[in-house]
Amino acid sequence: MSKTAIDRTDLTTRPISEVIRQVAVPSSVGFFFNTMFNVVDTWWAGRIDTHAQAALALSLPVYFIITALASGIGTGSTALMGSALGARDRDKAALVAVQMLGFGVFASALLAAFGLIFSPAIFGWLGAHGDYLATCLSYMNPIFACNMVTMALFLFNAILQSQGDTRSMRNTLILMASLNVVLDPWFIHGGFGLPAMGLAGVAWATVILQGIGAVYLLLKTRRTGLLKTDKGRNLIPRLKIYAEIAHQGFPASLNSMTVALGFFVIFRYVSGFGPEASAAYGIATRIDQVVLMPTIGLSVAALTITAQNYGAGRIDRIRENFRKNLLYGAYLLIPLSVPILIFAGPLMRIFTQDPAVIAVGAGYLHIDAFTLYGYVAIFVPTSVLQGMKRPMFAIWLGLARQVAAPFILFTLFTQVLGYPITALWLTIFAIVWTSAAVALWFARKTIRKMETAG
Repeated sequence: MSKTAIDRTDLTTRPISEVIRQVAVPSSVGFFFNTMFNVVDTWWAGRIDTHAQAALALSLPVYFIITALASGIGTGSTALMGSALGARDRDKAALVAVQMLGFGVFASALLAAFGLIFSPAIFGWLGAHGDYLATCLSYMNPIFACNMVTMALFLFNAILQSQGDTRSMRNTLILMASLNVVLDPWFIHGGFGLPAMGLAGVAWATVILQGIGAVYLLLKTRRTGLLKTDKGRNLIPRLKIYAEIAHQGFPASLNSMTVALGFFVIFRYVSGFGPEASAAYGIATRIDQVVLMPTIGLSVAALTITAQNYGAGRIDRIRENFRKNLLYGAYLLIPLSVPILIFAGPLMRIFTQDPAVIAVGAGYLHIDAFTLYGYVAIFVPTSVLQGMKRPMFAIWLGLARQVAAPFILFTLFTQVLGYPITALWLTIFAIVWTSAAVALWFARKTIRKMETAG
């Protein structure tokens, strides 16, 4: 590895603003194209019919189970590898990298079995029955069966991300999103010897493209020198390393899983207002993903930069990283909320012409525009805490924010008091901003405590 390359992987000495740009900008661009990938899926599902679009929306929280586990293992391992790199111990970072991949294979096999067995019950609980259930399963069964490609994508990226390389994932997501524009309609409608597969075609296009992306990231990862087997010794499962990965990764997975659980809870109540409401919320969340793109990049920067500086003992740089990510989030996200407020209806019409779907989705987006920065104030603090090897706070906050509070309040407002669906959107607004205040307070308190201890 050249000196220039090594300097770019060291996030402990250069100005914080510079390393935030290095990590956050490519990551944000990559997640924009990842969102475009999902937007294309939603658009083509809408061309099939409203029920296919509703089935894809209903599949979103189930799909989150896979991404939550994969991203959690990757996030936890990024913290471990980043800390080792910050302490200038590349051998330990390489050991964690190889052990993480073995851990991921095991987790992927369990996830495939879980998904294929329990998906019908999960979708049934969410309100899908008959043809609606069959449509949901036609999408999710291939995704669960082939979840190893999703896992590989996240884990190879974790190795690269621990060294500040988010460009490789950006390039991968750009390639996947570009090819998806061609593969989605081809696999849905068939042609050139391929049978029409409907919504199942969207799933198979995703699996193939993620496989291509995983191969590309594998090639990039091999160049880092962190896929070192040490003559096969690093391949032997180390229960201690597995335990460290689990200790860091499972809380991160559970934190992400609370997002999935939150979607389950929301969809459980939204679906009570009909398939049009489910389709509307599914479309609106895709629009959310586009606007929240900078939040994802800043969260990645907050985690990666904190991990290395925590290993190097630079708490002062962790504080600066925390503060600047929040500031940059305000600069980027608050202006982006304005078009969501003004153009809610036209944005919904990009994806559907169903008046009922448009009306429900626009109602959500009008309130959501005032909620968006609250996500920055949640994700940045929890990412900083993860980088400091303190992942448990995010779980408790996530369970309260995504599951307990919505379940109690949604039941009260919609089933006991009989309020309309707008009550759900206002409840989400209140929960997000309350959670943001708690996350900011706890992260600042933790950083102060570490500074005093140091």
